[in-house]
This record gives sequence, C-alpha cells and structure tokens, in this order.
Amino acid sequence: MSYCYGGYGYGGNSYGNNFALIVVLFILLIIVGAAFYC
Repeated sequence: MSYCYGGYGYGGNSYGNNFALIVVLFILLIIVGAAFYC
C-alpha cells in the first residue's frame, strides 16, 4: 500500500491521492460545521 500525505501519493497510486483528498475535505467540513453550530 502506498502512503499518502497532503494529497501527494508515494508509489504512484492515484486512488490513494483521491482518498487523502476526501479525508482532508471531510475534516474541513467538520471544522467549518463546528464553527457554525458553536
């Protein structure tokens, strides 16, 4: 398995890049949601 950090994949795995990007976006949604609800 390739390890991805900051959206850059090591090992040439584009799926890993997409997965890392989705995780980052999900975390940003949680932070923004918490800011609005609090």
